[in-house]
Amino acid sequence: MFPLYINYPSFIHPQIFPGIPVLGLLRWYGLMYIFAFATAFMILRKEMNEGMLNNENYKATEDDIISFIATGIIFLLIGARIFATMVYDTSGLYRQKPWLIFWPFDTTTHQFTGLAGMSYHGGFIGGLFGMIFWCVRRKQKIFKWIDAMVVAIPAGYTFGRLGNFFNGELYGRITTMPWGVVFPFAEKFSASVEWVQEFAAQIGMDISEMKLVNLPRHPSQLYEAFFEGIVLFIILWLVHNHKKWHGMLASLYTIGYGIIRFFIEYFREPDSDIGYRIAKDANAPIYMNTSLLNFSTGQVLCFLMIIGGIGIGIGTYLYEKKRTKIGA
Repeated sequence: MFPLYINYPSFIHPQIFPGIPVLGLLRWYGLMYIFAFATAFMILRKEMNEGMLNNENYKATEDDIISFIATGIIFLLIGARIFATMVYDTSGLYRQKPWLIFWPFDTTTHQFTGLAGMSYHGGFIGGLFGMIFWCVRRKQKIFKWIDAMVVAIPAGYTFGRLGNFFNGELYGRITTMPWGVVFPFAEKFSASVEWVQEFAAQIGMDISEMKLVNLPRHPSQLYEAFFEGIVLFIILWLVHNHKKWHGMLASLYTIGYGIIRFFIEYFREPDSDIGYRIAKDANAPIYMNTSLLNFSTGQVLCFLMIIGGIGIGIGTYLYEKKRTKIGA
């Protein structure tokens, strides 16, 4: 039987140049961040050239875009890191020693690790505060600039999820789909367990000489890169020249991302030390989807995003309607 799964490419490592001094510190995930920010800049510049960021008495410049993105990035990284350590870490280490939140070295080996561990939802909140801060300081219309930025975010986000794939992290649940990937760092299962043997037989995996089996999983990072990145970008790009009020695109992005990520979470494995936040069956395994009523942390946060996005849409629409009526 032809194997119905894909082995994770052995030549892919988290480091771009593994084993080489100094250069070995360069990681794909960090490089993907650079690509993401460069992509966001190019899209914002195109929107600027289209006049999307201009006012009656003000014309935006590339310097404005650079400072806007830079401010957003700083707040994004702070929010993403704090959220990851406070919400997703269960050891209590960062609550006891908060100065380690931004410490880029392993506390045991003292090796450079960078800021390992980021949360999208924390980055969303931090980036939002950063954009608001910049707009208030520069006396620019907040949701005009945020609308422009949310069009750029999904395209850049695609690179971030590709970085997760190159790191072999944030993989999905086990699957019999032929595009399932055997990730090297995923949890292994005993080959003596009956369900593991049946699962392996379905995908043509020979486990007769194995004690522990690494089963194929959904490449959920690639699902996210495509749907939360490329598809959501296309939708926003097609709509951005037809928006009816400032805040419409911010609302569409927040709702759209929340809905897409909510459903992809059914394919992505939750953090093993957290499991489900809400579960029909408290003992349900996290490595397979046994019920649509088992909700991960990401799904809870995405549900809040959807509610928040609806609130942004209604609030900005009513404000714009009121402002227009007063102006008339």
